[in-house]
Amino acid sequence: MFLPRTKIRSAAVATTLAATLIGLGAGEAGASGWPPLQEGGYLYAGGNGTGTVTTVDLDDFGTCHTPSEPSLSIQVVSGSSSVVVYSGTGCTGYAWGSGSLTQSNLPWAALSYRVVPA
Repeated sequence: MFLPRTKIRSAAVATTLAATLIGLGAGEAGASGWPPLQEGGYLYAGGNGTGTVTTVDLDDFGTCHTPSEPSLSIQVVSGSSSVVVYSGTGCTGYAWGSGSLTQSNLPWAALSYRVVPA
């Protein structure tokens, strides 16, 4: 009995994606000291996911927020939300968008952020 090609391709893509995500989470976390990937959004006052953590409400679309400390790194794991960080207060200045799966140092200290649909 043979499986249709589309089912085989779908299974292969799903397996590859899962292996990539597991590798990204394990490899990056171990190599650079990042916290393990977990569902949600987090801004960190230090680089590589260190320092004071600001938890981002990924369901609060459009509202501008100012964390208590500037953010130097970000982690987002979401299927429907991403975070735009800004170099100025009040969601002004340069903007950088995270995407819905991100673990990154920011290009500059972020002073404010807003959640947007992915």
